[in-house]
Amino acid sequence: MKKITFLFVFAFIGLSTLFAQTDGLSPTTIPEENIPIDPNVKVGTLENGLTYYIRNNGKPEDKVELRLVVNAGSIMETDRQLGLAHFMEHMNFNGTKNFEKNDLIDYLQSIGVKFGADLNAYTSFDETVYILPIPSDDPEKLEQGFQILEDWAHNTTLSEEAID
Repeated sequence: MKKITFLFVFAFIGLSTLFAQTDGLSPTTIPEENIPIDPNVKVGTLENGLTYYIRNNGKPEDKVELRLVVNAGSIMETDRQLGLAHFMEHMNFNGTKNFEKNDLIDYLQSIGVKFGADLNAYTSFDETVYILPIPSDDPEKLEQGFQILEDWAHNTTLSEEAID
């Protein structure tokens, strides 16, 4: 009886191994294709090279969400630059050319934008993204929103006080 059990277990293991083997083919590759852009999205490039995407969205009502996507993240940093993209993300909230220290947060809260709940940013491997929802009831607020994006793009003050 022990021999039959041993042969059965041996046969089972042998057959399992046989069926588990691959057929020797190389892994399937997925062809590189661009994901099609929603036809409702308007895409353009400004003279300075900034690419923009505009899409109407009814929800949430009376809001415009502006995003600045910087194609730089942690994976692009050298050993000497580790953490720099994330550091810069935070520094953009500590003062810019047009919004000193906490003026940016104070202004945004005055128009109903909550820091953290609405206003946010993140750094990933290959991008740093700033998310800025603005009420759409006043063109001046939208203009200020674009000013904030411009400041985040290249007008961070980087004061010694904020760095420390």
